[in-house]
Amino acid sequence: MDIGFIEKYTPLYIEAGFLTIRIAIIGIIASIIVGLICSLIRHYRIPVLRNIIGSYLELSRNTPLLIQLFFLYFGLPKLGIMLSSESCAIIGLIFLGGSYMAEAFRSGLEAVPESQAESGLSLGLTRLQVFRYILLPQAISVSVPAFLANVIFLIKETSVFSAVALADLMYVAKDLIGLYYKTDEALFMLVTSYFIILLPISIIFTVAERKLRYAGFGN
Repeated sequence: MDIGFIEKYTPLYIEAGFLTIRIAIIGIIASIIVGLICSLIRHYRIPVLRNIIGSYLELSRNTPLLIQLFFLYFGLPKLGIMLSSESCAIIGLIFLGGSYMAEAFRSGLEAVPESQAESGLSLGLTRLQVFRYILLPQAISVSVPAFLANVIFLIKETSVFSAVALADLMYVAKDLIGLYYKTDEALFMLVTSYFIILLPISIIFTVAERKLRYAGFGN
């Protein structure tokens, strides 16, 4: 293991790591919003939209992110739509993540007994208030493990962004291997980078889940 090589090129991984984190944050936040909207449409069985959302979920979950990125980066220009590498990465992550977050929300909403919503309505609460104060807190608590799994999954999926010429962690590792043939060192820094990113997230979500359950949500 060439320690000098690792020290020299660590700044490249740090820069690429910040880019990966920024895209992941934007994509995951937007995925949560998309997932919530999709789950509500399916939960309340809104006509027409429910079928559209169902088609989107099936398409998203049954096609690899790499293929989606290829369509955005190489396919859309054929239609006159030009997107930057970063835009393709964000849109692709949202398209994929939205479907997984929708399933997480759906499982959480279905875990809340219907009697609780009926009780809220009988007390004079509006449907929006019932959703906001009764259904959503419990659904989120139940869905925390699924959210954690989805967040980690989506961050790991960022490793394919190099396919659309985005200078992320994988791109830097492949570039260094191609230039200097330092495979062990480049992959070691790649694995270490993802470990540093993912470990704190896993710890934070685990603590949050325990606090939510201790507070009584999801029981």
